[in-house]
Amino acid sequence: MVLPFLSTALGLVEFAPRLAKWLSGKNAESAAEQAVHLAKTVTKTATLPEALQALAADEGVAQDFRREVFKMEVEFEVALLEDRQRARERDLDFLRAGHANHRADLMVIAAAAGLVMCLLSLAFYSEVLPGEAVGIISTIAGIFGGCLKDAFAFEFGSSRGSKMKDSTVASALERLHEA
Repeated sequence: MVLPFLSTALGLVEFAPRLAKWLSGKNAESAAEQAVHLAKTVTKTATLPEALQALAADEGVAQDFRREVFKMEVEFEVALLEDRQRARERDLDFLRAGHANHRADLMVIAAAAGLVMCLLSLAFYSEVLPGEAVGIISTIAGIFGGCLKDAFAFEFGSSRGSKMKDSTVASALERLHEA
């Protein structure tokens, strides 16, 4: 049931290419529902095929749809940034109150230990293990490495690229509020 809906919603990518990123992500079904709802609202139609026809027939309506998709994307990015900031503030409040954050410490230690175990098993047993097992262990090591990367990014703040993205989203949001 979900797959036909997603494939139908992919027709909207022609009018707003930004949707491709959202329709292929973790929340593809939710993004598809939002995109379809947005298309039907902007075009004032009842069904997706009618909305697709209206978008194809009128460039002004298609432009309005792209603008609304951009607004939706900005709102989503701002929500993510606010959520991350609240999590950092909660962590700092916890530390200021004199409590140790054992949960976070345990998560980092477990990720580091998992990475070390994977690397050690590859170093000592890669000759004996079948290729599939080496591939699986390598993938797991990559996951643990990603967990450590995320922990460092959370603890020490955003990278330069992420800061540039944050400022771009903030300026886009200001322009939307002015319009």
